[in-house]
Amino acid sequence: MFKKVLPPTYLLVAIILILLLHFIFPIANIIKIPWNLIGLLPIVLGVAMNLIADNAYKRYQTTVKPFQESHALIADGVYRLSRHPMYLGFVLVLIGVSLLLGSFSPYIVVIVFAILMDIVFIRVEESMLEEKFQQEWKDYKSKVRRWI
Repeated sequence: MFKKVLPPTYLLVAIILILLLHFIFPIANIIKIPWNLIGLLPIVLGVAMNLIADNAYKRYQTTVKPFQESHALIADGVYRLSRHPMYLGFVLVLIGVSLLLGSFSPYIVVIVFAILMDIVFIRVEESMLEEKFQQEWKDYKSKVRRWI
């Protein structure tokens, strides 16, 4: 069931949960206006990482969809910084939204989201990449961290 839902849907649900938690259970207001505007930075960075990574998939003519077989191992650009820059970009967007809201409770969603992405998508994708690209994957994996 979880695998049929694509990561952007998880991101949208996470943003909705962040908003609900902030407005219903804000716990503590930890970042005041105007300091909360610092949240724009991780949002912009996260969106940029996703756009750059998506362009790399197009350039290498391989699939961006989880659980589909990759035709190329992308190891340049943002993939030199993270093996999963799109998931990292999503987490940055969630951190940015949480910073903009300024309360503590949204960060619970950020942590759960990152763990969920790791369990539902990343581990499976990495297993598929290792099976397909073998030594090339192992070399890449030894040089680049999973998240950052």
